[in-house]
Amino acid sequence: MGLSLMVIGCLMLFNVTIQSITDNLENRVDISVYFNGDVEEAKILAIRQELIELEQVKNVDYISQEQALADFQAKHKGNEVLLQSLQEFDQNPLEASLNIKANQASQYESIAEYLSQDRFGSVIDKINYKQNEEIINRLMRLTTNIQRAGWIISLALALLAVLVTFNTVRLTMFNWREEISVMRLVGAANWFIRGPFVVEGVIYGIVSSLGTLLLLFPILFLISPKITNFLPDIDLLYFYQVNFWEFLFLLLGVGILLGSLSSIIAVRRYLKS
Repeated sequence: MGLSLMVIGCLMLFNVTIQSITDNLENRVDISVYFNGDVEEAKILAIRQELIELEQVKNVDYISQEQALADFQAKHKGNEVLLQSLQEFDQNPLEASLNIKANQASQYESIAEYLSQDRFGSVIDKINYKQNEEIINRLMRLTTNIQRAGWIISLALALLAVLVTFNTVRLTMFNWREEISVMRLVGAANWFIRGPFVVEGVIYGIVSSLGTLLLLFPILFLISPKITNFLPDIDLLYFYQVNFWEFLFLLLGVGILLGSLSSIIAVRRYLKS
């Protein structure tokens, strides 16, 4: 049973990892809307507020012409030729823009369609959705495949937990067969025979749950830094510490359920024979 509970604990952590990976990938993608140079800042901010109110939109950042120029200079500070070419312009050639992040990658298309309305045509110079469309589509396919792989692995781990518990029941039935037979010979009632074994199963489930919780600490202490090196946004040890009580109650509940059911099934087999 301890292995079954360990599988369940690992399954929870695995799902957290998969969700963090997909969230991280989606956060790397956005679309930008560039405005004509003569558009007033108040108009751009009004459009920003309008976008924020859309249910598909997660966040909208406003980048002024001055900020765009400062960012460009910082990004290309080692390229003197490029920076000097900016001096040839009488005014700032960069446009103000809005960087838009959607709640889901699949929603960028509808946001781009919203901004393509005729009423925005006089103020918007371009929307870079078409340039990013292939990247967004690849991201959608990648996140979908990761989620599918997560479900397949989750089902495999869940099946492993069921198989381990089933084999535990079979071993329990074999080990208890003589004790149950003796009790039946002396005329003991079914509830009297079943009771001690169910209590033993519950205790075994509780002990296995607590043992699993304690064992997860050193395991996560060792592997969490290695995972964080590859996926900086994921800290499984921190997640485990923050959500310790959820792990405790879930594993205790599952441990008690598996322990009691294993005992009931094992005893029933011999009470019917």
